[in-house]
Amino acid sequence: MLMTDDLQQRWWNLEAKLVERFGKKPDTEAILFLIGLQETGFLADKITKEQKQDLMHVAICTILGTSGYYLKEGHDEQGWPHFKQLKELPTMILHEQDNFLKDHILLYFDQQGF
Repeated sequence: MLMTDDLQQRWWNLEAKLVERFGKKPDTEAILFLIGLQETGFLADKITKEQKQDLMHVAICTILGTSGYYLKEGHDEQGWPHFKQLKELPTMILHEQDNFLKDHILLYFDQQGF
């Protein structure tokens, strides 16, 4: 199953807006990283690989929370959000996973008014 025309067009529109905003086309990982930064307010001169992974994890939990997969439980003493997984993610092949994430990323940006 390939990406539907509607999903593809909406994704291209998001990419165009992000290019306009940041000057270059981000990949899915970069977009998840941006969502993680937005959700945590994390600022640092230098971000470690582990922090980048943590930010992307926050993004994934946040975007999949809209479909009931995760619930934000609160924040730790450093201000990082913590999530509880409420249900198992569906088993999908790689391109289905990609479309699943892209659809949730698009929903996130719609909800943010972007």
